[in-house]
Amino acid sequence: MQNNVGALDRIVRVVIGLGLIGFALGYLAPGSSYHWLGWVGVIPLVTAAAGSCPLYSLIGLSTCQAKRAM
Repeated sequence: MQNNVGALDRIVRVVIGLGLIGFALGYLAPGSSYHWLGWVGVIPLVTAAAGSCPLYSLIGLSTCQAKRAM
């Protein structure tokens, strides 16, 4: 798998992932009956850590900076 997730994209994924997990644990909107949906936040955390997003690979997208030829 090639890296296709850039630095800014990784930061956004970590923030969104942690926010969703915080929602699942009840830190955000406590008492919500949809708290289980917050566990979807694991997906952006894993893709940020791996630096590769399978969905980006399918559609041919990359947010990494292009390597310059020397």
